[in-house]
Amino acid sequence: MRTSTAQAVYPDTYPETPPRKRTKGPLLFYAVLWTVLIAAGVLGAKAYSDHIQRQVAADLERQTAVQISAMQQDYTSRIAALESGYQQSIAQMESKIEALNELLTFAKDNADTKTDNSNKLYTQLAEVKKQLAELKKSLDVLK
Repeated sequence: MRTSTAQAVYPDTYPETPPRKRTKGPLLFYAVLWTVLIAAGVLGAKAYSDHIQRQVAADLERQTAVQISAMQQDYTSRIAALESGYQQSIAQMESKIEALNELLTFAKDNADTKTDNSNKLYTQLAEVKKQLAELKKSLDVLK
């Protein structure tokens, strides 16, 4: 019984499906996943930068310690050289001072001896003159 109508009814080969309801599950999953990945990247970058910073600080500390040690050795060697130079200079000055003191002592002794000797000689000459004078008197008396 078919009615003839101009329109023919064809069976739907693709039945109309009701529209799907969008669920927030996968979208939420991807958002959380991206947030976790971004947070992990930020934390990894922070940890790496802290590691590099500690490594650079340790290298700088080591280099500074080496330079300070070298400077200290140089300073110590210079001080030792100056000290030995000053000790040599002082030893030379002490020997010169000792020689000058000996010379002054010798001159003083000679001056004192000469003065004493000259005083003694003067006294002796005076006594000899007296004795000569007495002898001349005695000779005169004897004549």
